[in-house]
Amino acid sequence: MDHAAKLPEEVTAFADLVLGADPQTPVPTCPDWTLNHLFRHVGRGIRWAAQNVTDGLDGPADPKAVRDGKPPTEPAAARQWLLDGPQILLEAVARTGPDTPVWTFGGPRPAAWWIRRWVHEVAVHRADAAIAVGVDFTIPPAQAADALSEWFDLLTPRLPELGDKSVHLHATDDGLGAAGEWTLRDGSWRHEHAKGDVALRGPVADLLLLTTRRRAVEETEVQVFGADEALHTWLAAMSL
Repeated sequence: MDHAAKLPEEVTAFADLVLGADPQTPVPTCPDWTLNHLFRHVGRGIRWAAQNVTDGLDGPADPKAVRDGKPPTEPAAARQWLLDGPQILLEAVARTGPDTPVWTFGGPRPAAWWIRRWVHEVAVHRADAAIAVGVDFTIPPAQAADALSEWFDLLTPRLPELGDKSVHLHATDDGLGAAGEWTLRDGSWRHEHAKGDVALRGPVADLLLLTTRRRAVEETEVQVFGADEALHTWLAAMSL
């Protein structure tokens, strides 16, 4: 997918949802947060990612020192502050060079890594906002599948916590093919159809919400086959 094109679209959809409700609305999936916290986190976080790309540091930029990290108080200006974030990150990546190694959570990676990271970060926080205000969360299946793959990449260091257990996820959406299947075992993951100690089958959007701990199994259409212990171990390993 074209992550550079998707990022502004995702941020706009997030803005429409978050800024269309009471900013003090609690967000159940992010304990102690309100919609205003989500709004600030996304707006500042994208700029923080851009600063990591631009400054070429060996470690993460200081979140408290993000350039233009505080939104204006006037509503229209605050919305524009949020919507300006994607272009700031895209320009930072373009100036630095998409393939230039920069700091990331998993060690040096191409600068363009941050664009994909924030496409999916914003989508999951859009799900947080949707749950908070009681509306449906929708996402194209291909995007949700890419988000799952990116999440597993991000949490690869946690996968050894599964021990000798294996997990298989199977998306039931049409057209995903191999991109809609994931098998986690031996501290790594791959796209493949295989048996696991626990298997999860259902719509890819539900698999994403379950994996990122936004919905419990019983709140989704996901079917679970296999050992409950393996399921609980896997879910624990999926937390950042």
